[in-house]
Amino acid sequence: MFKAYDTLLLQEPSKHVLQVTLNRPEAANAFNTMMARELFDLFETLALDAQDIRAVVLTGAGDRAFCAGGDLKERNGMSDAEWQAQHLIYERMVRAIIACPLPVIGAINGAAYGGGCELAAALDFVYVSQTARFAQTEVRIGIIPGAGGTQTLSRAVGERRAKELIFSGQVFGAQEALDWGLANAIYPPQDLMPTVLSLAENIAENAPVAVRQAKQAIHKGLQMGLSDGLAFEIEAYNRTIPTQDRREGVLAFNEKRAPKFKGQ
Repeated sequence: MFKAYDTLLLQEPSKHVLQVTLNRPEAANAFNTMMARELFDLFETLALDAQDIRAVVLTGAGDRAFCAGGDLKERNGMSDAEWQAQHLIYERMVRAIIACPLPVIGAINGAAYGGGCELAAALDFVYVSQTARFAQTEVRIGIIPGAGGTQTLSRAVGERRAKELIFSGQVFGAQEALDWGLANAIYPPQDLMPTVLSLAENIAENAPVAVRQAKQAIHKGLQMGLSDGLAFEIEAYNRTIPTQDRREGVLAFNEKRAPKFKGQ
């Protein structure tokens, strides 16, 4: 069991799936210092001991917002030193999420502005509601995206589109997010969570070691040249060969039954 948090709601809707809900609906699920600390703690815990969790779904409470970014009411009046100290927590939070060895899927159920858009771009992939809206609004208050947005959004939508969105701070919708590569699919609001949870269950049924190694190979390989990426892929592949799951998968195929993977 994972510990209880003040700003996060944790649920296990099905075996091996953890649903994490940003739970500050009164503030449009905006990040405050506590939420950033709790997200960092949770994803560091998952990296060190995922227990029996094999897939994570991240969403926001309510139907108005996924995450409205940093809580500017909390930031109002901060000194430069206080702002930088708080932002260091945000930096560590997003790095812990990106580095999570488990698949992390977003269910973007409303507005994802500023840090909320950065968070969506930091996930492995996202499905979005028809009502979802996105924007990197930082330049409108005198800063730039600092929770990975200049890097993750660029990788999702391309350099030129990211420059357009970050320089302008313009709002864009679910269809644009899909067309540009930030979102994988769009669903009616009532269908979003059932669809994402079903997909997470499907992922969780696969061999956990193999899924983790595939994630590492894709993510890190894309930061390398093709030759180095291919070499890294083989290293990741070789880690699956001595596993019990690999032997179980082949045996189950030949016995014409569903495999029973144990993550070993």
